[in-house]
Amino acid sequence: MNTVNTINSYLRESKHSETLLINQMSLTRAENNQTVYKFGFGQSPFPVPKLITQSLVDAAHRKEYMNVQGHLPLRQAIADFHQDRENKQWHSDDIIIGAGSKILLFCVMAAFEKAEILLPAPSWVSYEPQAKLAGHKATWLTTKFDNKWHLTPEQLDHYCNNREEPDTPLILVLNYPSNPTGQTYNSAELADLAGVMRKHNVIVIADEIYSLLTYKKGYASIADFYPEGCIVSSGLSKWCGAGGWRLGFMHIPPQLGNLMQTVIGVASETYSCAPSPIQIAATAAYNNLELADKFIGKQISLLNEISEYCSEQLSIVGVKVHVAEGGFYLFPDFSNFTERLIARDIETSEQLTAALMEEVGVALLPGSAFGMSEFSFTTRLAFVDFEGAQIINDVELKHDFEKVKQGIKELCDWLIAL
Repeated sequence: MNTVNTINSYLRESKHSETLLINQMSLTRAENNQTVYKFGFGQSPFPVPKLITQSLVDAAHRKEYMNVQGHLPLRQAIADFHQDRENKQWHSDDIIIGAGSKILLFCVMAAFEKAEILLPAPSWVSYEPQAKLAGHKATWLTTKFDNKWHLTPEQLDHYCNNREEPDTPLILVLNYPSNPTGQTYNSAELADLAGVMRKHNVIVIADEIYSLLTYKKGYASIADFYPEGCIVSSGLSKWCGAGGWRLGFMHIPPQLGNLMQTVIGVASETYSCAPSPIQIAATAAYNNLELADKFIGKQISLLNEISEYCSEQLSIVGVKVHVAEGGFYLFPDFSNFTERLIARDIETSEQLTAALMEEVGVALLPGSAFGMSEFSFTTRLAFVDFEGAQIINDVELKHDFEKVKQGIKELCDWLIAL
Protein backbone atom coordinates (compact mmCIF):
# COMPACT_ATOMS: atom_id res chain seq x y z
CA MET A 1 0.00 0.00 0.00
CA ASN A 2 1.27 3.48 -0.91
CA THR A 3 1.95 5.37 2.35
CA VAL A 4 1.19 8.76 0.79
CA ASN A 5 -2.21 7.64 -0.43
CA THR A 6 -2.92 6.17 2.99
CA ILE A 7 -2.31 9.39 4.95
CA ASN A 8 -3.61 12.02 2.52
CA SER A 9 -7.26 11.55 3.46
CA TYR A 10 -6.37 12.14 7.12
CA LEU A 11 -4.41 15.37 6.71
CA ARG A 12 -5.90 18.70 7.72
CA GLU A 13 -6.83 21.15 5.03
CA SER A 14 -4.27 23.91 5.26
CA LYS A 15 -2.80 26.67 3.18
CA HIS A 16 0.38 28.68 3.18
CA SER A 17 0.16 32.07 4.87
CA GLU A 18 -0.73 34.55 2.13
CA THR A 19 1.64 37.16 3.55
CA LEU A 20 4.61 34.80 3.63
CA LEU A 21 3.75 33.52 0.15
CA ILE A 22 3.70 37.00 -1.41
CA ASN A 23 7.02 37.76 0.26
CA GLN A 24 8.55 34.67 -1.35
CA MET A 25 7.11 35.62 -4.75
CA SER A 26 8.55 39.12 -4.42
CA LEU A 27 11.97 37.74 -3.47
CA THR A 28 11.93 35.35 -6.43
CA ARG A 29 11.06 38.17 -8.82
CA ALA A 30 13.90 40.29 -7.42
CA GLU A 31 16.35 37.38 -7.73
CA ASN A 32 15.42 37.17 -11.42
CA ASN A 33 16.29 40.85 -11.87
CA GLN A 34 12.65 41.79 -12.42
CA THR A 35 11.25 44.99 -10.97
CA VAL A 36 9.08 44.45 -7.93
CA TYR A 37 7.38 46.91 -5.59
CA LYS A 38 7.03 45.04 -2.31
CA PHE A 39 3.65 46.19 -1.09
CA GLY A 40 2.52 42.67 -0.16
CA PHE A 41 4.50 41.76 2.95
CA GLY A 42 3.90 43.83 6.10
CA GLN A 43 7.30 43.75 7.75
CA SER A 44 8.50 46.83 9.60
CA PRO A 45 11.16 48.62 7.51
CA PHE A 46 12.74 50.16 10.58
CA PRO A 47 15.88 48.77 12.25
CA VAL A 48 15.90 47.65 15.85
CA PRO A 49 17.59 50.42 17.89
CA LYS A 50 21.28 49.73 18.54
CA LEU A 51 20.86 49.85 22.32
CA ILE A 52 18.40 46.95 22.07
CA THR A 53 20.50 44.91 19.65
CA GLN A 54 23.48 45.37 21.95
CA SER A 55 21.38 44.00 24.80
CA LEU A 56 20.77 40.92 22.66
CA VAL A 57 24.50 40.55 21.98
CA ASP A 58 25.24 40.81 25.68
CA ALA A 59 22.62 38.17 26.47
CA ALA A 60 23.70 35.70 23.80
CA HIS A 61 25.20 33.41 26.44
CA ARG A 62 21.82 32.96 28.14
CA LYS A 63 20.76 29.46 27.19
CA GLU A 64 18.48 28.38 30.03
CA TYR A 65 14.81 27.56 29.70
CA MET A 66 12.91 30.41 31.27
CA ASN A 67 9.58 30.29 33.06
CA VAL A 68 6.85 29.27 30.61
CA GLN A 69 4.88 32.38 31.56
CA GLY A 70 7.92 34.51 30.83
CA HIS A 71 10.85 36.27 32.49
CA LEU A 72 9.42 38.17 35.49
CA PRO A 73 11.51 41.34 34.95
CA LEU A 74 10.21 41.45 31.36
CA ARG A 75 6.60 41.02 32.46
CA GLN A 76 7.04 43.82 34.97
CA ALA A 77 8.72 46.04 32.38
CA ILE A 78 5.80 45.48 30.00
CA ALA A 79 3.29 46.36 32.74
CA ASP A 80 5.21 49.55 33.62
CA PHE A 81 5.68 50.50 29.96
CA HIS A 82 2.00 50.24 29.09
CA GLN A 83 0.96 52.00 32.28
CA ASP A 84 3.20 54.93 31.36
CA ARG A 85 2.17 55.10 27.71
CA GLU A 86 -1.47 53.95 27.86
CA ASN A 87 -2.45 54.11 31.54
CA LYS A 88 -3.15 50.37 31.59
CA GLN A 89 -3.31 49.08 35.15
CA TRP A 90 -1.72 45.68 34.65
CA HIS A 91 -0.08 43.24 37.05
CA SER A 92 2.86 41.13 35.92
CA ASP A 93 1.05 37.96 37.09
CA ASP A 94 -1.55 38.53 34.35
CA ILE A 95 0.99 38.74 31.51
CA ILE A 96 2.36 35.82 29.52
CA ILE A 97 5.32 36.03 27.14
CA GLY A 98 5.43 34.01 23.93
CA ALA A 99 7.59 33.40 20.89
CA GLY A 100 5.61 36.05 19.02
CA SER A 101 2.02 37.13 19.60
CA LYS A 102 0.93 34.78 16.80
CA ILE A 103 1.55 31.62 18.81
CA LEU A 104 -0.15 33.16 21.84
CA LEU A 105 -3.28 33.84 19.77
CA PHE A 106 -3.32 30.16 18.88
CA CYS A 107 -2.69 29.11 22.49
CA VAL A 108 -5.74 31.05 23.65
CA MET A 109 -7.91 29.41 20.99
CA ALA A 110 -6.46 25.99 21.78
CA ALA A 111 -7.21 26.51 25.48
CA PHE A 112 -10.92 26.00 24.71
CA GLU A 113 -12.35 22.57 23.96
CA LYS A 114 -15.11 24.32 22.05
CA ALA A 115 -15.54 27.94 21.03
CA GLU A 116 -16.71 30.09 18.15
CA ILE A 117 -14.22 32.60 16.75
CA LEU A 118 -15.84 35.75 15.41
CA LEU A 119 -13.89 37.78 12.86
CA PRO A 120 -14.71 41.11 11.22
CA ALA A 121 -14.01 40.91 7.49
CA PRO A 122 -11.44 42.02 6.57
CA SER A 123 -9.13 40.65 9.28
CA TRP A 124 -5.56 39.35 9.42
CA VAL A 125 -4.96 36.23 7.35
CA SER A 126 -3.99 33.88 10.20
CA TYR A 127 -6.97 34.26 12.53
CA GLU A 128 -9.28 31.92 10.61
CA PRO A 129 -6.70 29.15 9.97
CA GLN A 130 -5.70 29.22 13.64
CA ALA A 131 -9.34 28.88 14.69
CA LYS A 132 -9.75 25.86 12.44
CA LEU A 133 -6.50 24.27 13.62
CA ALA A 134 -7.84 24.61 17.17
CA GLY A 135 -11.01 22.81 16.07
CA HIS A 136 -13.33 25.81 16.30
CA LYS A 137 -15.95 27.32 14.06
CA ALA A 138 -14.83 30.63 12.50
CA THR A 139 -17.51 33.13 11.52
CA TRP A 140 -17.00 36.26 9.42
CA LEU A 141 -18.95 39.50 9.77
CA THR A 142 -18.41 41.56 6.63
CA THR A 143 -17.76 45.26 7.15
CA LYS A 144 -18.16 48.11 4.67
CA PHE A 145 -15.99 50.80 3.12
CA ASP A 146 -18.49 53.49 4.15
CA ASN A 147 -17.99 52.45 7.80
CA LYS A 148 -14.20 52.54 7.39
CA TRP A 149 -14.23 48.73 7.59
CA HIS A 150 -15.36 48.88 11.23
CA LEU A 151 -17.43 46.29 13.02
CA THR A 152 -20.52 48.09 14.32
CA PRO A 153 -22.29 47.48 17.64
CA GLU A 154 -25.49 46.79 15.70
CA GLN A 155 -23.78 44.05 13.66
CA LEU A 156 -22.34 42.41 16.74
CA ASP A 157 -25.60 42.61 18.69
CA HIS A 158 -27.63 41.19 15.79
CA TYR A 159 -25.25 38.27 15.37
CA CYS A 160 -25.19 37.48 19.10
CA ASN A 161 -29.00 37.55 19.25
CA ASN A 162 -29.26 35.03 16.42
CA ARG A 163 -26.43 32.58 17.11
CA GLU A 164 -27.15 28.91 16.46
CA GLU A 165 -25.30 27.84 19.62
CA PRO A 166 -25.62 30.71 22.11
CA ASP A 167 -24.07 28.71 24.96
CA THR A 168 -20.75 28.16 23.11
CA PRO A 169 -18.08 30.65 24.22
CA LEU A 170 -17.78 33.43 21.64
CA ILE A 171 -14.32 34.91 21.08
CA LEU A 172 -14.12 38.06 18.97
CA VAL A 173 -10.72 38.99 17.57
CA LEU A 174 -10.55 42.76 17.16
CA ASN A 175 -7.38 44.19 15.62
CA TYR A 176 -6.74 47.95 15.68
CA PRO A 177 -5.05 49.75 14.05
CA SER A 178 -6.05 47.10 11.59
CA ASN A 179 -4.04 44.79 9.45
CA PRO A 180 -5.20 45.03 6.63
CA THR A 181 -7.13 48.34 6.66
CA GLY A 182 -4.93 50.75 8.62
CA GLN A 183 -8.06 51.97 10.42
CA THR A 184 -8.69 52.17 14.16
CA TYR A 185 -11.58 52.81 16.54
CA ASN A 186 -12.22 55.91 18.63
CA SER A 187 -13.30 55.90 22.26
CA ALA A 188 -17.01 56.25 21.53
CA GLU A 189 -16.98 53.35 19.07
CA LEU A 190 -15.11 51.09 21.49
CA ALA A 191 -17.40 52.03 24.37
CA ASP A 192 -20.46 51.10 22.29
CA LEU A 193 -18.90 47.79 21.23
CA ALA A 194 -17.96 47.07 24.84
CA GLY A 195 -21.58 47.47 25.88
CA VAL A 196 -22.64 44.78 23.42
CA MET A 197 -19.77 42.50 24.45
CA ARG A 198 -20.72 42.76 28.10
CA LYS A 199 -24.40 42.14 27.30
CA HIS A 200 -23.59 38.88 25.50
CA ASN A 201 -20.52 37.77 27.54
CA VAL A 202 -18.27 37.99 24.50
CA ILE A 203 -14.58 37.37 25.14
CA VAL A 204 -12.53 39.75 23.02
CA ILE A 205 -8.90 39.39 21.98
CA ALA A 206 -7.74 42.95 21.36
CA ASP A 207 -4.85 42.52 18.94
CA GLU A 208 -3.05 45.80 19.59
CA ILE A 209 0.23 44.89 17.91
CA TYR A 210 0.09 48.20 15.96
CA SER A 211 -1.33 50.36 18.77
CA LEU A 212 1.95 52.14 19.51
CA LEU A 213 2.06 53.17 15.83
CA THR A 214 -1.31 54.94 16.02
CA TYR A 215 -0.78 58.30 14.35
CA LYS A 216 -2.88 60.41 16.76
CA LYS A 217 -2.08 60.61 20.44
CA GLY A 218 -4.58 59.56 23.07
CA TYR A 219 -5.78 56.44 21.29
CA ALA A 220 -8.18 54.15 23.15
CA SER A 221 -8.31 50.42 23.89
CA ILE A 222 -11.34 48.19 24.24
CA ALA A 223 -9.73 47.19 27.56
CA ASP A 224 -10.49 50.71 28.81
CA PHE A 225 -14.21 49.93 28.60
CA TYR A 226 -14.37 46.14 29.05
CA PRO A 227 -11.35 45.15 31.16
CA GLU A 228 -12.94 42.03 32.64
CA GLY A 229 -13.49 40.35 29.25
CA CYS A 230 -10.62 41.73 27.18
CA ILE A 231 -7.38 39.89 26.40
CA VAL A 232 -4.76 42.31 25.03
CA SER A 233 -2.15 41.02 22.59
CA SER A 234 0.99 42.91 21.54
CA GLY A 235 4.75 42.59 21.21
CA LEU A 236 8.00 43.90 19.77
CA SER A 237 7.50 43.17 16.07
CA LYS A 238 5.95 46.46 14.90
CA TRP A 239 6.94 49.35 17.16
CA CYS A 240 10.46 48.01 17.74
CA GLY A 241 11.03 46.69 14.19
CA ALA A 242 11.80 43.23 15.57
CA GLY A 243 9.39 40.92 13.77
CA GLY A 244 11.91 38.14 13.30
CA TRP A 245 12.83 38.16 16.96
CA ARG A 246 9.44 36.56 17.71
CA LEU A 247 8.63 38.18 21.04
CA GLY A 248 5.00 38.78 21.95
CA PHE A 249 2.86 38.97 25.04
CA MET A 250 -0.72 38.79 26.21
CA HIS A 251 -2.48 40.34 29.17
CA ILE A 252 -5.21 37.96 30.36
CA PRO A 253 -7.50 39.51 33.00
CA PRO A 254 -7.95 37.45 36.20
CA GLN A 255 -11.74 37.72 35.77
CA LEU A 256 -11.46 35.07 33.03
CA GLY A 257 -10.91 32.41 35.68
CA ASN A 258 -8.51 29.59 34.85
CA LEU A 259 -7.77 30.80 31.32
CA MET A 260 -4.22 31.97 32.13
CA GLN A 261 -3.27 28.61 33.66
CA THR A 262 -4.78 26.75 30.73
CA VAL A 263 -2.90 28.93 28.23
CA ILE A 264 0.32 28.34 30.17
CA GLY A 265 -0.38 24.61 29.91
CA VAL A 266 -0.81 24.84 26.14
CA ALA A 267 2.34 26.95 25.89
CA SER A 268 4.33 24.41 27.89
CA GLU A 269 3.39 21.69 25.42
CA THR A 270 4.12 23.77 22.30
CA TYR A 271 6.83 26.45 22.34
CA SER A 272 8.00 25.89 25.98
CA CYS A 273 9.19 29.47 26.42
CA ALA A 274 10.33 32.45 24.40
CA PRO A 275 14.12 32.41 23.72
CA SER A 276 16.07 33.58 26.76
CA PRO A 277 18.38 36.11 25.02
CA ILE A 278 15.37 37.68 23.26
CA GLN A 279 13.52 38.06 26.57
CA ILE A 280 16.54 39.82 28.11
CA ALA A 281 16.81 42.20 25.14
CA ALA A 282 13.06 42.82 25.21
CA THR A 283 13.35 43.77 28.89
CA ALA A 284 15.83 46.47 27.90
CA ALA A 285 13.46 47.67 25.18
CA TYR A 286 10.46 47.99 27.49
CA ASN A 287 12.53 49.59 30.25
CA ASN A 288 13.80 52.40 28.01
CA LEU A 289 10.82 54.73 27.73
CA GLU A 290 12.85 57.66 26.43
CA LEU A 291 14.29 55.63 23.56
CA ALA A 292 10.86 54.20 22.73
CA ASP A 293 9.22 57.64 22.66
CA LYS A 294 11.83 59.03 20.28
CA PHE A 295 11.94 55.98 18.02
CA ILE A 296 8.16 55.59 17.81
CA GLY A 297 7.67 59.29 17.15
CA LYS A 298 9.98 59.23 14.15
CA GLN A 299 8.25 56.15 12.73
CA ILE A 300 4.81 57.70 13.06
CA SER A 301 5.91 60.90 11.34
CA LEU A 302 7.21 59.05 8.30
CA LEU A 303 4.43 56.45 8.09
CA ASN A 304 1.74 59.13 8.27
CA GLU A 305 3.43 61.08 5.48
CA ILE A 306 3.63 58.03 3.24
CA SER A 307 0.04 57.00 3.96
CA GLU A 308 -1.26 60.43 2.98
CA TYR A 309 0.77 60.43 -0.22
CA CYS A 310 -0.36 56.96 -1.31
CA SER A 311 -4.04 57.46 -0.49
CA GLU A 312 -4.10 60.84 -2.25
CA GLN A 313 -2.57 59.46 -5.45
CA LEU A 314 -4.89 56.45 -5.48
CA SER A 315 -7.94 58.62 -4.85
CA ILE A 316 -7.06 60.91 -7.75
CA VAL A 317 -7.40 58.05 -10.24
CA GLY A 318 -10.65 56.77 -8.70
CA VAL A 319 -9.60 54.16 -6.16
CA LYS A 320 -11.70 54.14 -2.99
CA VAL A 321 -9.32 54.27 -0.04
CA HIS A 322 -9.18 55.65 3.51
CA VAL A 323 -6.04 57.34 4.80
CA ALA A 324 -4.36 55.09 7.35
CA GLU A 325 -4.76 55.96 11.03
CA GLY A 326 -1.93 53.74 12.24
CA GLY A 327 0.47 51.00 11.19
CA PHE A 328 1.55 50.72 7.57
CA TYR A 329 -1.39 49.43 5.54
CA LEU A 330 -4.05 50.71 3.16
CA PHE A 331 -7.02 48.68 1.94
CA PRO A 332 -7.77 49.98 -1.58
CA ASP A 333 -11.17 49.22 -3.10
CA PHE A 334 -11.02 49.03 -6.91
CA SER A 335 -14.78 48.60 -7.41
CA ASN A 336 -14.96 51.78 -9.51
CA PHE A 337 -12.96 49.86 -12.14
CA THR A 338 -15.21 46.80 -12.14
CA GLU A 339 -16.41 47.03 -15.73
CA ARG A 340 -12.93 47.65 -17.13
CA LEU A 341 -11.42 44.84 -15.05
CA ILE A 342 -14.08 42.36 -16.13
CA ALA A 343 -13.47 43.38 -19.75
CA ARG A 344 -9.92 42.12 -19.19
CA ASP A 345 -11.23 38.85 -17.71
CA ILE A 346 -10.23 39.97 -14.22
CA GLU A 347 -13.13 38.95 -11.99
CA THR A 348 -11.60 38.32 -8.56
CA SER A 349 -9.21 40.06 -6.20
CA GLU A 350 -6.72 37.21 -6.71
CA GLN A 351 -6.80 37.72 -10.46
CA LEU A 352 -6.34 41.45 -9.92
CA THR A 353 -3.26 41.04 -7.74
CA ALA A 354 -1.84 38.41 -10.09
CA ALA A 355 -2.18 40.79 -13.06
CA LEU A 356 -0.53 43.63 -11.17
CA MET A 357 2.38 41.44 -10.14
CA GLU A 358 2.88 40.02 -13.63
CA GLU A 359 2.41 43.22 -15.64
CA VAL A 360 3.97 45.96 -13.49
CA GLY A 361 5.62 44.15 -10.58
CA VAL A 362 3.33 45.65 -7.92
CA ALA A 363 2.87 43.09 -5.14
CA LEU A 364 -0.44 43.38 -3.27
CA LEU A 365 -2.50 40.86 -1.33
CA PRO A 366 -6.07 40.07 -2.44
CA GLY A 367 -8.96 41.05 -0.20
CA SER A 368 -10.14 37.44 -0.29
CA ALA A 369 -7.10 36.51 1.85
CA PHE A 370 -8.62 38.62 4.62
CA GLY A 371 -12.13 37.19 4.59
CA MET A 372 -13.63 39.38 1.87
CA SER A 373 -15.61 37.98 -1.05
CA GLU A 374 -13.35 36.81 -3.85
CA PHE A 375 -15.26 39.20 -6.14
CA SER A 376 -14.79 42.27 -3.91
CA PHE A 377 -11.86 43.87 -5.84
CA THR A 378 -10.23 44.86 -2.56
CA THR A 379 -6.53 44.49 -1.78
CA ARG A 380 -4.08 45.17 1.01
CA LEU A 381 -1.23 47.56 0.30
CA ALA A 382 1.70 47.61 2.74
CA PHE A 383 3.56 50.87 2.04
CA VAL A 384 6.87 49.75 3.54
CA ASP A 385 9.14 49.34 0.50
CA PHE A 386 11.68 51.93 1.68
CA GLU A 387 14.83 52.10 3.74
CA GLY A 388 13.73 52.73 7.30
CA ALA A 389 17.23 53.28 8.67
CA GLN A 390 16.96 56.89 7.48
CA ILE A 391 15.01 57.83 10.61
CA ILE A 392 18.03 56.96 12.73
CA ASN A 393 20.87 57.94 10.39
CA ASP A 394 19.54 61.28 9.15
CA VAL A 395 19.81 64.17 11.57
CA GLU A 396 17.05 66.16 9.84
CA LEU A 397 14.74 63.28 8.98
CA LYS A 398 15.07 63.17 5.22
CA HIS A 399 11.77 61.56 4.26
CA ASP A 400 12.79 59.72 1.13
CA PHE A 401 10.44 57.00 -0.11
CA GLU A 402 10.98 57.13 -3.87
CA LYS A 403 10.46 53.38 -4.34
CA VAL A 404 7.00 53.66 -2.82
CA LYS A 405 6.18 56.66 -5.00
CA GLN A 406 7.27 54.84 -8.15
CA GLY A 407 5.25 51.75 -7.23
CA ILE A 408 2.12 53.84 -6.64
CA LYS A 409 2.71 55.59 -9.98
CA GLU A 410 2.99 52.24 -11.78
CA LEU A 411 -0.23 51.08 -10.13
CA CYS A 412 -2.10 54.27 -11.04
CA ASP A 413 -0.81 54.25 -14.62
CA TRP A 414 -1.95 50.63 -15.00
CA LEU A 415 -5.45 51.58 -13.84
CA ILE A 416 -5.64 54.59 -16.13
CA ALA A 417 -4.66 52.40 -19.08
CA LEU A 418 -7.40 49.83 -18.46
